[in-house]
Amino acid sequence: MDSGKSHEEPIFPTMSSSFSGQASAGTFLPVSRSLPLTFNNDAADSDSVSEAGDTGDRSLQRRHSHQNVLVDHTASLTKPFPVDTTKSPLPTEFLLSPDANKPGKEGEPVLSKSLEYISCLTHLAVFGILGAVTRYMLQKLFGPTFAKVTSDGSILYLDLPANMVGSFLMAWFGVVFKADIARFSEFLAIGLSTGYLGSLTTFSGWNQKMLDLSADGQWLYALLGFLFGLFLAAYSIILGVETAKGFRWLLRRRRALSEEKKDSCLKGNNTYKRNIMSLILMLTLLMAFLIVSATELVKEFDKGTSKAQLWLGCLVAAPGVWIRWFLARLNGRGLGKDGQYLKWVPFGTLIANVAAASVMAALATLKKSVDTTTCNTVASGIQFGLLGCLSTVSTFLAEFNAMRESDKPWRAYAYASFTIAVSFAMGTIIYSAPVG
Repeated sequence: MDSGKSHEEPIFPTMSSSFSGQASAGTFLPVSRSLPLTFNNDAADSDSVSEAGDTGDRSLQRRHSHQNVLVDHTASLTKPFPVDTTKSPLPTEFLLSPDANKPGKEGEPVLSKSLEYISCLTHLAVFGILGAVTRYMLQKLFGPTFAKVTSDGSILYLDLPANMVGSFLMAWFGVVFKADIARFSEFLAIGLSTGYLGSLTTFSGWNQKMLDLSADGQWLYALLGFLFGLFLAAYSIILGVETAKGFRWLLRRRRALSEEKKDSCLKGNNTYKRNIMSLILMLTLLMAFLIVSATELVKEFDKGTSKAQLWLGCLVAAPGVWIRWFLARLNGRGLGKDGQYLKWVPFGTLIANVAAASVMAALATLKKSVDTTTCNTVASGIQFGLLGCLSTVSTFLAEFNAMRESDKPWRAYAYASFTIAVSFAMGTIIYSAPVG
């Protein structure tokens, strides 16, 4: 977030500002922790860490509520605010600008709330399917078929490479450059971070592999698998943040002599025409993906191959992403009448991960009980697509690291331990239930 030449950013920002949502004029991302907030610091810190990964459709609600406020206030203003009363650590320029509620050129229409929701859902679906396909490809690349690095029966579980790659990319496109992408298109920012990177990584798959190890009596391997998986994915996102910050610094240094050009490149207003074209493109791609997946599933279903599971997973991936996105509205809300309790806990991500892990354990039990090709294909496809996209490691670790670098780092380990312990306990209970 640029504040002008008089306030120059350090060459390499401190890690405490790494995992903050970077708010910018015209976007409604969580406010950065690096801003010098002077009011209710603990509450602001709780909000930023719990919203570090995603806030779901609350970003759209904020946009429309801000537009309504702007219209009401513009009609009642008779003179501009005094200069000294408008200074704020928050990005208020878009509130005071006479063209603030005009996202494009003068007189240009804006998307209705229903079209914005449709655009978000289509972006999430398309990018979610792409994330699931990428996860499948990484399973095959590093699994027993090719590189033979990962396997089902070791602490190097099949989804470990996907979780590491997704966490690394989340640092780039979901943390450091998220605000820049959102200036060009908030729908693209949501599609990349929540859709693609959230679906590329999977918490439920990770938990399920550790459950399988414990069910085979390998409790030590299961414990090491959780610790090893958390360590590698966490350091993947740290490495991603540091490399992204370095690349960002190089870009800023290169453009230091052309500030106007830089600003014009970054602002990229979300025009009506661009959003409509993007919506049409995403709808076309979604229909194409679904048609191809359905066609290939018909060919492969009776064979019971992993490809059949992949195509079925692609068909049911979108609902998993949508549910996670809607649950994300709970992040930063807290408990109690006014949300005053545990506001730092991302309850949306927590519920998505625990629920997906529990249902995945139930389907694994069902597969063992029924043990038919059809049941295995359907259950595995749902596990891979719906539940794999419902749960996420990249968002989970973005929140974890935001907490770890906050003023109360113990919250990070409490959050991670609680998520893992509850998911594993629920899976163990489900595994222990008698099946007729």
